[in-house]
Amino acid sequence: MSASLYEIVELSNGEVVLQRADENGEPLVSIRFSAESLSFMRDGKFDVAKAMIEAGMEVAGDLAEMPSDDWAEEADMELYGNQTLH
Repeated sequence: MSASLYEIVELSNGEVVLQRADENGEPLVSIRFSAESLSFMRDGKFDVAKAMIEAGMEVAGDLAEMPSDDWAEEADMELYGNQTLH
């Protein structure tokens, strides 16, 4: 099995996406910032998007290693528990 290469790029519409480097398919992750949030980040938009993608990949890796019973319980808590993320 060959390893896939991924890249983080900014599209012409301003979205920052994670996509496979060797394919033209749909992005795996897409991040769009509001005008208000962009005014706070200034030139750091790409750095913030990269950190968000890295954090998401870390959590996805943790979930992939978690036994399926534990994952289902955690997913239920996310769906039906407190819906506020701080």
